[in-house]
Amino acid sequence: MSEQDPTGERGITEATGGVSTLTRGDFMSDQEVRWCPGCGDYAILAAVQSVLPSLGIPREKFVFVSGIGCSSRFPYYMNTYGMHSIHGRAPAFATGIATARPDLNVWVVTGDGDGLSIGGNHLIHALRRNVNLKILLFNNQIYGLTKGQYSPTSERGKITKSTPFGSLEAPFNPVSLALAAEATFVARTYDVERKHLPEILRRAAAHRGSAFVEIYQNCNIFNDGAFVGLTGKGGSGNRVYLEHDKPILFGPDNSKGVRMGVDGALEVVNVADVGLEGIMVHDEHHESQSLAYALSRLASGPTMPTPLGVFRDVEHPVYGDGIEHQLRTAAEQQGPGDLSKLLNSGDTWTVG
Repeated sequence: MSEQDPTGERGITEATGGVSTLTRGDFMSDQEVRWCPGCGDYAILAAVQSVLPSLGIPREKFVFVSGIGCSSRFPYYMNTYGMHSIHGRAPAFATGIATARPDLNVWVVTGDGDGLSIGGNHLIHALRRNVNLKILLFNNQIYGLTKGQYSPTSERGKITKSTPFGSLEAPFNPVSLALAAEATFVARTYDVERKHLPEILRRAAAHRGSAFVEIYQNCNIFNDGAFVGLTGKGGSGNRVYLEHDKPILFGPDNSKGVRMGVDGALEVVNVADVGLEGIMVHDEHHESQSLAYALSRLASGPTMPTPLGVFRDVEHPVYGDGIEHQLRTAAEQQGPGDLSKLLNSGDTWTVG
C-alpha cells in the first residue's frame, strides 16, 4: 500500500478487500507534461486521468497508442502501457494489440492531421471492422507540431504558412466520416467542457467495439479561438446537446429546436413556430446511421448550432471476437497447426 501524496493527486492506492481503489494520481506518469501553456490537451489529459479510475479496470490492463503530433505525446503522460507509433498508423498498431490481447483496454489518441491525413485509411478501416478500440481524435483544425500548416479539418479559405492565399479544399467532418465508415459509437465534445467531456469518455469506455470521439481542442498558438463561437461565453446558444429519446432543443430557454425539412435535410426552427411535436427526437440506438449522419451535417462549422454528445451507439459484431472464433474453430476441426505443412502447401518449387 502506498502512502498518500500531500497534494492528494499522486500515488493514492488503498487496498480494500483485495481490490485496489485507483485515483487520478495513479494514472499520472513521472514525465513533465510539455504542451504549450494554455493548450487544450491539458484539459483532455486531466479528464482521461480522472475517468479511468472509475472504470474498475486494473491499470496494467490499459494501453494508449498514438501516432505523430502534439496529441501523440499522450502515452508518455499516462502511467499505463503505451506506444508512440508512427505517423497516422496508430489505429493499425492498436488493431494488432486489441486483436492479439482482447483482455486489454486499448485507446488511440490522434489528431486531425495525424488521424485524417496520412492516417485516414487506417482510421476508417479500424472503424468499419469494429475493432474494440476507443479512438480520441483531438481536432484543433491546424497542424500544431509542425508549426501551423492547414489540416484536413481547416475551413475553406484558411490562411496558413502552407496556404498563404487561403485553403481551396473543403474540410473533413470527422463525425460524418466516422458514421459513413459504420462506426458503432460516435460522439463529439470539447476540451474545456468539465462535465460533458468526462461523461462522453465514460460512455466510450463502456462501448464494445470501435468508439470514436471527436474532441474540439483549442491550439492557442497557431489557431486560437477556432471554437470560440461554440465554447466562448456567447457560444452557449450554439451548443446543441444530444440526449437519447429526447427532443433536440437548445438556445435560451430551449426556444430553438431541430426538425427534418421537406427535402429530408435537418433545419433549425423556433419551437414557438412549429410546436414541440414538430421537433426531432434523438435516437442514438437507431440501427441506420442516416439520422445521425444528418445531425452531423447540421453545422458546417463550430460558429453555427453544433450537435454535441453521442450521435450513435449500437451493438455490432466485434472484430476480435470473430478472429477468436475462427481460430478456435480451426483448432477444433484441424488440430494443432503445422508450420512446415503450411509453408509447403499449395504451389511450391525448388530453385537450382
